[in-house]
Amino acid sequence: MKVLVLCALLAAAAADSSSGDVSTAQKQHDINFLLFKVYEVHRDANLKQLGETFNPEADTSHYTDDGAAAHKLVKELKDGRLLEQKHWFSLFNNRQRAEALLLYDVLEHSKDWKTFVGNAAYFRDHVNEGEFVYALYAAVIHSSLTEDIVLPPLYEVTPHLFTNGEVIEKAYRAKMTQTPGKFKSDFTGSKSNPEQRVAYFGEDIGMNTHHVTWHLEFPFWWDDAHEGHHLDRKGENFFWVHHQLTVRFDAERLSNLLNPVDELYWDKPITEGFAPHTTYKYGGYFPSRPDNKEFSDVEGVAHIRDLVIYENRIRDAIAHGYVTAKDGSTIDILNSHGIDVLGDIIESSTYSPNAGYYGSLHNTAHIVLGRQGDPQGKYDLPPGVLEHFETSTRDPAFFRLHKYMDNIFREHRDSLPPYTKEELLFPGVEIENFCTSGLLQTYFEDFEYSLINAVDDTVDIDDVEISTYIPRLNHEDFTFNIDIDNHNDHEVLTTVRIFGWPHKDNNGLEYSFNDGRWNAIELDKFWIKLKPGENKIHRKSRDSSVTVPDIPEFHYLMDRTEEALSNGRKLDLHEYVSALGLPNRFLLPKGNNQGLEFDIVVALTDGEADAAVDDLHTNTKFNHYGYRGVYPDKRPHGYPLDRRVDDERIFHRLPNFKEITVKLFHRD
Repeated sequence: MKVLVLCALLAAAAADSSSGDVSTAQKQHDINFLLFKVYEVHRDANLKQLGETFNPEADTSHYTDDGAAAHKLVKELKDGRLLEQKHWFSLFNNRQRAEALLLYDVLEHSKDWKTFVGNAAYFRDHVNEGEFVYALYAAVIHSSLTEDIVLPPLYEVTPHLFTNGEVIEKAYRAKMTQTPGKFKSDFTGSKSNPEQRVAYFGEDIGMNTHHVTWHLEFPFWWDDAHEGHHLDRKGENFFWVHHQLTVRFDAERLSNLLNPVDELYWDKPITEGFAPHTTYKYGGYFPSRPDNKEFSDVEGVAHIRDLVIYENRIRDAIAHGYVTAKDGSTIDILNSHGIDVLGDIIESSTYSPNAGYYGSLHNTAHIVLGRQGDPQGKYDLPPGVLEHFETSTRDPAFFRLHKYMDNIFREHRDSLPPYTKEELLFPGVEIENFCTSGLLQTYFEDFEYSLINAVDDTVDIDDVEISTYIPRLNHEDFTFNIDIDNHNDHEVLTTVRIFGWPHKDNNGLEYSFNDGRWNAIELDKFWIKLKPGENKIHRKSRDSSVTVPDIPEFHYLMDRTEEALSNGRKLDLHEYVSALGLPNRFLLPKGNNQGLEFDIVVALTDGEADAAVDDLHTNTKFNHYGYRGVYPDKRPHGYPLDRRVDDERIFHRLPNFKEITVKLFHRD
């Protein structure tokens, strides 16, 4: 660590000489050290000095809001109204969220890097650590000053939220005895709990990162007037990301001889209890929930009857085909845009047209479900895992909650008329052959990550290597092979859409095409130009646009950054800039030893008609949910399988559609 600090001091003034601006390497260095040992004092001399000397109110010309946000936050600080340090933080706590967003506003309104990093260094020393981490992550994701910055993995920045408490205790012992240690992590529960069979999915640190990153990219608190731009199709994205988590979870359950997850019912007990085995850095253990817990009203949050009322109002809107806005006007939802409106209502975000009437079903349900271990606050327990986007998928009840909401979304989708053959055709384009090459096989492999940030520290004692390893699902590389004839006399842009779903349900019965397409896992979507005549496409699984590689570990980011600074070279980490996608290792469901039958379909659609932006086929950025508020595809998520199919023959007779059945194997 001392070597890194020395390198940092030598390179502190590094800048891009061609632009006169601060280099990407210097920005990455600053972000690395702002988040490294976030509960401790600064480990970088320059940042430490900034934290002691920077005055957020000294020169308000460096803010786009003339320092309004900085004045407000400093006043809250001086008046002693901010949450103390060394205390738990939850985004679902209204006051704590407001404080975190005050800091986010200060960073977001900073015009230059000196002001941005000065504020970050100063407030790191004065605000709650959880609020600081959230504000900094959100600001880096949304600020124009940080477009090429890679955020360190949250599971190494705040390991307590991702790692079992028993392992954290071992890490502390290793630190106290100055003995390097590498400790095995286990999933929660025991073999007597059937849910243990799929714990590898909900408790996967990459899955947790995907979920929290989506909510950082598309936060429910986003205000267009305040932020300066609109998040395109945010409500639809909310539906789709959680729909995909739900259908993927069901595919994992089928792979492990479990029934699909049942939806949650407010008038029935929560069958599955949950013991998180995780602890806050400060604040005690996450609360547990016993089996067969009847829902109780949560003091100061909501009555169960309120959630039922909100649900009924939403279902009424779907039945009527319109929602009622705050001013009494109606908004038609019997169209492809309706899913976007419903998503804004169900979450609900600031985009909801009538939050007072339709409520906040999603966010309130998360809190209510998370508090069922202590609904009246009798024991003053901290928030449950469902009150943190980092931890909520660990609880199997998360998937029951989202199956419940997913079925509401399906009511709307099934109310729309099916596509006609004419709407589905891509004139002149025909798929001659579709197959996969390479064994479709999954396996578990150990994944190691650092716990250095989990333990309390002092600058007087050197760090020792402390890490944990845990089995994570992965799969062999494979390739989609598509032979296409373009019968047109000119080049055409095409969108290639690939989906897959289990061939049979939990009773061994083949899924109908209509039920299969609703359970479809999106495997890939990309754009390509087809020349006249024969075209052979070979698409590697690792290139899937719905997935991203694992974020590099903290020390890798630090080493690469310090090397670039010391050598004066440009830092290039472009392949890791987005953590928004699903982990690539989770592209395929687990399957089983006998081979889980799996239907895969490919649909070719007119890329020119689909495109919402130019030059789609040259785009290399991850933009599956849109990039900085711009969504690239005019079609709905899941198209052309997004609407009910009354007669599957219409699809099987399309020349631009092909379906095959494969087997997914798992290697023990």
